[in-house]
Amino acid sequence: MGPVTGPAPDPLPGLRALHPRLPSPLQEVEDEAFVRCGVRLLLKRDDLIHPDLPGNKWRKLEPNLRAAAAAGARTLLTFGGAYSNHLRATAAAGRLLGFGTIGVVRGDELAGAPLNPSLARCAADGMRLYFLDRDRYRRKSEPEVLAALHDRFGAFHVLPEGGSNALAAQGCTELGRELRGVADTVGVACGTGGTLAGLAAGLGPGRQALGFAVLKGGRPHFLTGTVEELQRAAFGGPRGDWRLEDRFHCGGYARRTPELDAFADAFERRHGLPLERVYVAKLLYGLSTLAGEGAFPAGSTVAAVITGAP
Repeated sequence: MGPVTGPAPDPLPGLRALHPRLPSPLQEVEDEAFVRCGVRLLLKRDDLIHPDLPGNKWRKLEPNLRAAAAAGARTLLTFGGAYSNHLRATAAAGRLLGFGTIGVVRGDELAGAPLNPSLARCAADGMRLYFLDRDRYRRKSEPEVLAALHDRFGAFHVLPEGGSNALAAQGCTELGRELRGVADTVGVACGTGGTLAGLAAGLGPGRQALGFAVLKGGRPHFLTGTVEELQRAAFGGPRGDWRLEDRFHCGGYARRTPELDAFADAFERRHGLPLERVYVAKLLYGLSTLAGEGAFPAGSTVAAVITGAP
């Protein structure tokens, strides 16, 4: 008889010590836009999973952090815009778990400007910020750009922009499983598509995942191909019933309109829930508009994934 072996050791035991709140809680709200259509609205409070690693950021980072630790990495490098929640979450993970972190920020014109609150939080958590011109940022996955970053910073483990890759999509399937049998339609705001790819895979048959693009794409449903590619990489092919809405980006990433602000202010007053404006407000604005258009049958339940706080 060969030697008896137990389970493989956890490459990152510190993650368990962070005590994430899973499954995240559900909160029912009676909002007039839905009530008058006979539709029930639930808020999936992923923003309450962990104070520093909330929402889809926990679900996407957790498997990637374990993979980085298993590979022996001690420094993480990732990419994002000036208001990136992913950069903030990666910086916080580095502080909490002992990784060095490097944030490559889109736009070298920002290098000499005062840091906005999001980037200031990254810096306070120990992240080294590097501002890359927009042309090279678009080519960030090309070997010569990565080689230049290695020349500058040395060895690092790359996390993709927004944290979206096959591991992240697999991590987000649990979000779908937590909502099985609870909601007929689940809405989530989308930046890079990883959460939607996993959510749809986890929901199971008879339920639809609805993604709301927060970026202004060059063509309708520009994220569709990205989500399809993520599902192929994570699951070997398409999974679940999902679609994308691109009418509610309000001009592009981190852009706002008077209509969006008026909606968010009114929702906050009615329900006492501060809304994060880059993602969450656009999601709820879109769902509310669709409800008014009759997109959800009377008697159905819609869940909105609250991925972060202001």
